[in-house]
Amino acid sequence: MLKLNCDLGESFSLYRLGQDEAVMPLIDQANIACGFHAGDPSVLRKTLELAVVHQVDIGAHPSYDDKAGFGRRSVVMAADELRDLLWYQIAAVDGVARSLGSRVSYVKPHGALYNDMMRSPQLLQTVMQAVAAYHSQPALMLLCDANRVLHQQSADQLGLKLYFEAFADRRYQADGSLTPRSQPGAVLTEAQALAQVRLLLTQGQVEAADGSKIALQADSLCVHGDTPSALAMLQQIRQSLGSD
Repeated sequence: MLKLNCDLGESFSLYRLGQDEAVMPLIDQANIACGFHAGDPSVLRKTLELAVVHQVDIGAHPSYDDKAGFGRRSVVMAADELRDLLWYQIAAVDGVARSLGSRVSYVKPHGALYNDMMRSPQLLQTVMQAVAAYHSQPALMLLCDANRVLHQQSADQLGLKLYFEAFADRRYQADGSLTPRSQPGAVLTEAQALAQVRLLLTQGQVEAADGSKIALQADSLCVHGDTPSALAMLQQIRQSLGSD
């Protein structure tokens, strides 16, 4: 069964982003901001409490240290520095989650870090090694693309579990990558996203920007929480997926 995931916990102090209270009951996996692109300690605790109440799997959503840019700007880092950055953020979410009787079960990098690792085999290997070496051995969520088999082989060598994800609200390129947000049409409208989800559910495919079809074998489907129509999309997708 395809799971449904969403990026949550991205509010900060008086600034509200997303509709976490309404979204949480609709999803299976919550990618929760760790404070380096969004979120703060109180938002983190409140978001985790929601996840616990609704029995949603908890994912740490770490990013580059770039709150001013919402984690969407690349940062060049040494491998050990990136490992330390990931451990720091995972530990923050995992520590609060354990205080609430739960735990982090997977890690999904955010924004530029996610995109960079999908473009760079070396960077992806660094991220895989860091997540695999974290003491509780969470899974890693990454883009389902043409290199799925190679990614799985690399993860198997590290004893790392992977979740491959597809995106409901992002436009794909012919190589299976996501269209950069800097390009027009990178984020789909509600109607376009729902059409993309229907194609994925019925045919196991998505349509790329050039009209070609891409086969995807995904474990989880992402809707971004900061998309204006996220709640409406999630409600309809949840109905299509079923409640189990």
